[in-house]
Amino acid sequence: MQYHQGHLFFLRRIPFFIVLTLVLQSCYTEEETLPPFFAQGYDSHVELRWEDLNAERYCIWVRQEGATNFVERGVTLDTIYLDFVNDLGTNLNLEYKIAGYKAGDTIFTEPGRVQTKEHSEEELLDMVQYYTFRYFWEGAEPNSGMARERYHVDGFYPHYDKHIITTGGTGFGIAAFPAAVDRGWITRSQLFSRTEKMVTFLEKADRFHGIWPHWLDGETGKVKPFSKGDDGGDLVESAFLIQGMLILREYFKEGNPDEKDLAKRIDDLWRSMEWDWYTKDGEAVLYWHWSPAVEWKMDFPLKGYNECLITYILAASSPTHAIDPAAYHQGWARNGAIKTNTNTYGFDLNLRHNDTEQYGGPLFWSHYSFIGLNPKGLKDAYVDYWSHNTNHTLINRQWCIENPRGYKGYGENLWGLTSSYSIQGYAAHHPENDQGVITPTAALSSMPYTPEESMMVLVNMYRNYGNKVFGKFGFYDAFSIEENWFPQKYLAIDQGPILTMIENHRSGKPWELFMGAPEIKAGLEKLGFDYPDSSSSSSK
Repeated sequence: MQYHQGHLFFLRRIPFFIVLTLVLQSCYTEEETLPPFFAQGYDSHVELRWEDLNAERYCIWVRQEGATNFVERGVTLDTIYLDFVNDLGTNLNLEYKIAGYKAGDTIFTEPGRVQTKEHSEEELLDMVQYYTFRYFWEGAEPNSGMARERYHVDGFYPHYDKHIITTGGTGFGIAAFPAAVDRGWITRSQLFSRTEKMVTFLEKADRFHGIWPHWLDGETGKVKPFSKGDDGGDLVESAFLIQGMLILREYFKEGNPDEKDLAKRIDDLWRSMEWDWYTKDGEAVLYWHWSPAVEWKMDFPLKGYNECLITYILAASSPTHAIDPAAYHQGWARNGAIKTNTNTYGFDLNLRHNDTEQYGGPLFWSHYSFIGLNPKGLKDAYVDYWSHNTNHTLINRQWCIENPRGYKGYGENLWGLTSSYSIQGYAAHHPENDQGVITPTAALSSMPYTPEESMMVLVNMYRNYGNKVFGKFGFYDAFSIEENWFPQKYLAIDQGPILTMIENHRSGKPWELFMGAPEIKAGLEKLGFDYPDSSSSSSK
């Protein structure tokens, strides 16, 4: 991993964390000074970072307070190392040094001290959010500034498509960027620069009647086919993207002249999206895909209930290419057939989850549309969305507590089934397709609905499994205690909801900005929604 300034901005924040700068001594000449070494103590781990010394490998050594000798903690080829120190105790005083090995030479750093400190729940939330934010900030594709589709560590070397970016995953992450300014992770000017880079890229990137594809090449802006035939516009992923972009528009629209101009450019992108085209010649339903090569061959009408609610809200809200409300009621709601009356574990589900009616679908169905759309107080002719999403989460949790298939680790402090990596590849995990795989985004992105229950999962995963499931961009995508399967992989579409839904739980800022957009209010009213006032969007 190449070192850059973005790796160090974390040193300026969170005063209760103890940050240590160690000046390294050269093993070659007295005049040569090696780059600095940084250590930061958290609750159960210490993060170490250093500049690339062109070594073949690095070895991390630690000495506890009162001990005589250093002991080896691990080896890496990266220039960042997370040392989980649960085996050493809590509230520790530690000394670290790093040895770089190259061509028979060894470069030792001078020992430096750092402390760990048991965190409150609020401090743990801050830490998890911040680490996850780094996926979208430090880990972004450099030319576009947008989120890489995935990032695989898995051993010493990262293995991922470095320049393939995801439109929807980007939208999930950037929705929390204004809150990142509030929390001191970045400055407003840094956010402006990154947003301008993304907007400039999106203005030139491939679009199909104003709609972006699922994947783009971050260097060229050309479509990267998601699958055979899926090489054109992806209406749902574009909805997720513009949901986040509208949050940034709302943030900048009353700013200085440059910020107002940037907000106008986002508005131009929004106005150019031809939602009505994706009704396929005026049918009363939206279609997911259109391609100039295969046209409507994918043939995927958006019928509820699943993750696509936000697509209809935005399509009805468009100031230039709005759909008729009939598409929502006849297509999405299937002339009322979307409604059901199911009770599982004592919790009502009043929307028919496609093919998973009894238990509800993967938990991301209660996350993706609600990155900006505030479900608290949101009601239409079919359901109260706050109650629905809360019950969906509690049913998923209770399935894992009941654990009818006897998977190791499941319980009240380890639950959460949703789509993610699995042992056999990507899979849609839910109670009726439970493969023993826990996906951290499931419980963590449900924080607004089940704050106490989700917090139990966060604490358990971090303190008891952290060395296996937590890395430089937060919790890895999925794991299975049953199969002793702990891959070091990240997916943007799973990381983004963790970051933003935790922020919605804590401050409600993404909800407040999105629900404050005048077009969204008009669109909701057109479809017959009652909705929360944008000035009271926090879930607390």
